[in-house]
Amino acid sequence: MRVGDRVALGDDRDGIVVASMDTGEYDATHPETQWGYLKKGVMIEFLRYGLVHFEEPDEDLILIARSTI
Repeated sequence: MRVGDRVALGDDRDGIVVASMDTGEYDATHPETQWGYLKKGVMIEFLRYGLVHFEEPDEDLILIARSTI
């Protein structure tokens, strides 16, 4: 997953990847200085669930759209 990708988890289809520790990508509102200590995985911001960190790929995550940035 890349920063800006749209994803779904359960009933929440409004997830946005805001940080990828695996690739060193972070969006402006979730900087590396804040989340870099996690070392691996991705941080996804969901409308319903809030910020969720996934260290490993989750089989329930569904890619809705690739980032255009």
